[in-house]
Amino acid sequence: MNLAEIVRFALRGVAANKLRSALTMLGILIGVAAVILLVAVGNGSAQVITNRIEALGTNTLTVTGANRGGGGGGLTLEVADALVDPLLAPDVRSVSPLVTTSTTLTFEGTDHEVPQFVGTRPSWFTAANSPVNSGAAFSADDEAQGRRVVVLGRTVADELFGGRDPVGRQVTVGGALFTVVGVLAAKSSTGFQDANDTVIAPLRAVREVLTGYGPLNSILVEATDAGRVPAAQGQVSTVLAQRLPASTSGNAPYRIQNAAQLLQTQSETADTFTVLLGAVAAISLLVGGIGITNIMLVTVTERTREIGIRKALGASRRTVLTQFLVEATMLSLLGGALGVAAALIGAQFTIVGVHPVIVPSSVGLALGVSVAIGLFFGGLPAARAARLRPIDALRYE
Repeated sequence: MNLAEIVRFALRGVAANKLRSALTMLGILIGVAAVILLVAVGNGSAQVITNRIEALGTNTLTVTGANRGGGGGGLTLEVADALVDPLLAPDVRSVSPLVTTSTTLTFEGTDHEVPQFVGTRPSWFTAANSPVNSGAAFSADDEAQGRRVVVLGRTVADELFGGRDPVGRQVTVGGALFTVVGVLAAKSSTGFQDANDTVIAPLRAVREVLTGYGPLNSILVEATDAGRVPAAQGQVSTVLAQRLPASTSGNAPYRIQNAAQLLQTQSETADTFTVLLGAVAAISLLVGGIGITNIMLVTVTERTREIGIRKALGASRRTVLTQFLVEATMLSLLGGALGVAAALIGAQFTIVGVHPVIVPSSVGLALGVSVAIGLFFGGLPAARAARLRPIDALRYE
């Protein structure tokens, strides 16, 4: 019996019980689709965060406190001002001290909880690559005088004002009235944090109304050029070492990160996250493989007499083994192909706020694994069928 005939017999065996075959393929379909889609979600999240970090520019440094994730330590306004020194730090273009808190904004009875209410200086808009789309940014004089003005992120503007222009209107923040002077340009976001759900205000006003005069959360330093970032980092480190000496244990009370370090950290985290998602989804493939074993064992039992007759007519052990292996592989391959199709369709939609980005290697890997599952999990039933003695098979009722 040649291979074409073996495949024809295998197709006939698969089609003999359509519902059973469809349910078996469904298990593989779900497993393959889950692997591809979850890896795509992880990849999509990683790309969005990477793009956001890159959007900050390659010429920025972020200084944070070494204690409590950067929320304390000795980062003060005086320390930030010391970094703007043409002699000690000639490669530093601008310094933007930041305090961050969460609060509720109210406009005409509509409330919106803002997770990122940032107090800073006008230089932040350029350093953070966050241009104003409508209206204008607040000025250095606004910051110096502590004027209560705000620049809204796109999400905040939409939630509070709908389709109306917010510029010139007043919102209530912490019991005080702030005037909206601008709206930031929209940014891409992940499903875990909306980059547009933010408000920027003068540092002095935020400290007076919301945060008090405690330590800064961080300091954003802009270098004169991307190529001067290492030099600027060294200069910033020198100034900080003078202002914030290390503790008796030798640990500095601050951390300095540049965009390259942030990207590397993000890449490592994203890779771990994606692998974890893929591993969880791979369990579905394992369950589908066990389903193939179960169904093929039942199939062998039901077709015992058929196997005996074929062997009595001269079918070799190898032919019977190959037929049942082809049946199992066909079920997993068809299920895998349908799973790929389902994943490609699912990737057109947003999942948990993230637009999935299909990784081509995950498609090939998922298909390859589905075929391997068919061969591996179909091996036991196929071997059992091939070992049947014709006389025992013919006697089976």
